[in-house]
Amino acid sequence: MGIYDRDYYRGEGPQFSLRMPQTIVIRLILINVALWLANGLFFSDSQWLSEHLAVNSATLANPLQWYRFLTYGFVHDWSSFSHLAFNMVALYFFGPEIESLYGHKEYLRLYLVMLVAGSLVWAVANSLAGTGHAAMFGASGAIVGTIILFCLHYPRRTILLMFVIPVPAWVLGVLAVGYDVMGALSGSSGPVQTAVSVHLTGAAVAFVYFHFHWNFGQLFERPLAWLRRGKRSHLRVFKPPVEDDPRQDDADLKERVDQILEKIYRQGEASLTRQERRILETASREYQRRRGPG
Repeated sequence: MGIYDRDYYRGEGPQFSLRMPQTIVIRLILINVALWLANGLFFSDSQWLSEHLAVNSATLANPLQWYRFLTYGFVHDWSSFSHLAFNMVALYFFGPEIESLYGHKEYLRLYLVMLVAGSLVWAVANSLAGTGHAAMFGASGAIVGTIILFCLHYPRRTILLMFVIPVPAWVLGVLAVGYDVMGALSGSSGPVQTAVSVHLTGAAVAFVYFHFHWNFGQLFERPLAWLRRGKRSHLRVFKPPVEDDPRQDDADLKERVDQILEKIYRQGEASLTRQERRILETASREYQRRRGPG
């Protein structure tokens, strides 16, 4: 039988489950909303959580608080629901397309890199400007980067600007970057909770990532692979050649197929690499061949 005919590959009927959603976009939205609600409902000072997770101009000089370069991107101003709503709506509409292109893990890595890069640039700029203890928080940098990636991949895709005006996606990208560039040149943004430097950094990371075809997963794997190779013994044991055992080949193929199916179950079919898809196709043809006609 074909690989897709297996019982454990077939989808089951709808079932109630308390498991977290499989998509990174929905998880990010849930985390942001949960922290926003916690900030306003569980603390007497509705800004306590955001203030303790936000980046400020003194963060660079305090290594014990460097976690703020990441955590700032998951908190929003309780007094301004529009701050949270704009970011999460944009993430909901543009994020899934990018996640489906790069896969769950790679999109999460990219999202976090855009957050950290934006906060570092902001902190350095404000430290040089001597703006004291100004604070900044919000996911805007990673959101703008996600939007720019969408525009780069689908420049002619029609979107509704302000939910009303149909325009090509590239127009939104130009408007988003142009607005922030004008704000940076005019110096009108200042050390506020949302800063154009964060937006522009997110856009720049997205552009460089797209232009140079980066993959953070591969970048992180290379030094780890080098370390693993360095730990291996340089002694080699000679093994006489033996004839290939078809049964061993079948067992290896079955094990590899099971691993790929498990990956599909956990991360979705969009996460598969080209090599993994070819393995599934090869296995399916082999099972069909053995099944024979009829």
